[in-house]
Amino acid sequence: MAKGVIVGFIGLGTMGGKIAANIQTAGYEVVVHDLHRQSASHHLQAGAQWADTPRAVAEKSDVIFTSLPEPADVERVALGADGLIEGIKQGAAYFDLSTNSQSVVKKIHDAFAAKGAHMLDAPVSGGPSGAASRKMAIWVGGDKATFDKHKAVLDAMGDRPAYIGPIGTATVAKLVHNMSSYAVTCALAETFTMAVKAGMDPVTVWEAVRQGVAGRRLTFDGLLDQFLVGQYDPPAFALKLATKDVALATALGRELGVPMRVSNLTLEEMTEALGRGWGERDSRSAMLLQQERAGVKIAVEAARLARSLAADTTVATEPKRG
Repeated sequence: MAKGVIVGFIGLGTMGGKIAANIQTAGYEVVVHDLHRQSASHHLQAGAQWADTPRAVAEKSDVIFTSLPEPADVERVALGADGLIEGIKQGAAYFDLSTNSQSVVKKIHDAFAAKGAHMLDAPVSGGPSGAASRKMAIWVGGDKATFDKHKAVLDAMGDRPAYIGPIGTATVAKLVHNMSSYAVTCALAETFTMAVKAGMDPVTVWEAVRQGVAGRRLTFDGLLDQFLVGQYDPPAFALKLATKDVALATALGRELGVPMRVSNLTLEEMTEALGRGWGERDSRSAMLLQQERAGVKIAVEAARLARSLAADTTVATEPKRG
């Protein structure tokens, strides 16, 4: 499998170092570069070649990966002096594993296309432990044939490499994933500090809420029944009842002197939806407000969503809310 394919890897930090090691373990010949040569010591001992510049990596490699901190770092390595573009072979492939900017990704893609090479955005999700164990998602945007051609290398890096769509789409997916996660994190910080200030033991409240509907489902399963299909009637749980619950929570926060910025904003959204006369609709009808502001309409065919669910073993069935 690995014979004849030379893999270049740039950025041997917390994530990249572990990913590159997995590629080596799979039997690929690897060429490495990092700002600090000592970061490559383990890889060099395991038989990797060192390259002094990104350009030198590109000159020696058939497929290249970068794992770097910032979009500016990726742009410099790809397009700067002694960058990848100066040494890239015609027909070669370059996958950027960094969490990048969509505009930077498209700029690099176009520059590489002019050289007859392929650039794909391929951000990852799994953290350092996932990078080490290969329990890691890899979302790939760009040329599908190039993804298919190098799927074996991607499989050596993570257990869930997936083609998402045209260039830049994988970057959007990664940003949606991370932004959603951190927004939920901020909300949980509010609600759990409120619970502790109300006299609850933090482990006790954690154990309790895990038994509820939100605790039993995967985060993004909350989009299945109403939001994705664009159907908010009849309600699974009415907006007027949900708004009452949120109002009670924010009132408790005020009584306890706990700031509830994210929760108060949630109450504002739901109150605005009530003002539209949507009280008897599903509680998630408040999500229509943001679609209106953004100028988009989301209403997926139920049959398409069913096919997606049938193919996805990670999705849990959502219990009734209340």
